[in-house]
Amino acid sequence: MKSLSNYRIVYMGTPRMSAEILESLIQDGFNIVAVIAQEDKPQGRKAILQKVPTKVVAEKYNIPVYQPHRIRKEYEFVKDLKPDLIITMAYGQIVPQGLLDIPSKGCLNIHGSILPKYRGAAPIQRAIINGETKTGVTLMEMIDKMDAGKMFAFEECEISSEDNYTSLCEKIVECGKSILKKNLVNYLEGKLPGEVQDENKVTFADKISPEDEKLDLSKPTNLFLNWVRGLSDEPGGYVYLNNLKFKIFKAHPYSKEVNKAVGTLSISKNVIVQLCDGEIELDEVQLESKKRMDAKSFANGNRPLDGVILK
Repeated sequence: MKSLSNYRIVYMGTPRMSAEILESLIQDGFNIVAVIAQEDKPQGRKAILQKVPTKVVAEKYNIPVYQPHRIRKEYEFVKDLKPDLIITMAYGQIVPQGLLDIPSKGCLNIHGSILPKYRGAAPIQRAIINGETKTGVTLMEMIDKMDAGKMFAFEECEISSEDNYTSLCEKIVECGKSILKKNLVNYLEGKLPGEVQDENKVTFADKISPEDEKLDLSKPTNLFLNWVRGLSDEPGGYVYLNNLKFKIFKAHPYSKEVNKAVGTLSISKNVIVQLCDGEIELDEVQLESKKRMDAKSFANGNRPLDGVILK
């Protein structure tokens, strides 16, 4: 039986939440021999090139980082790393079969839902948007079909009415850390047989498209607020206010009254929006080219917008 430090693990992931799980693995004593991440990207108005979060963690611990432009065409280098196992969490590209075949103990993925529900690119956002009250992570086998491999373990978490995409990501990270602590050694020692997914229960979580970011004012209150939460803090759902993008990051039900046209703004000391089945009060907003702010501050400077109809 090998010790933890003798298993050679390649980690594939890119964003901050993936970086937190990577660091947890390192601190737990696993031997991460390399990190594969997406390429660094320009950030901000000045388009300054920023290292992706997993790269920052890897360099902190002197772990080599590889950032191929297209992993489907550039993975031969992984053979030289001689990995026993590959672990992925939010890498961002489709991993080819040739790469999956390299490690002797296969490839594991930490997927942000309880499979077989919400296969796909946006399981965390879609769970909120669809009004789910529970989600979690699945430790699963990677195969050359999206999120369709055997399931080795699950870790559940609750979705509160206050959770948005950002806060639920934090819960998913903690689930991811926990599921690895509890199960990775058993997997490496061949003690987890795995469970085949029931294809009859599969649902999909499509990637959030630019079109999805436009909030639909015709939706009833609960569905509209689910979309607000599912798109916050990033990228932020928006409507149009006098042809300018008006992002709504946080809002809550205000009343059941329906006495104005859908989308009508009422601004006094607060900001109220009429929907088809009642009114909502906005909490945090951002008008195009302006800073994000609480809605009361927005109201103080924009009372002439009272009565304008959002589109």
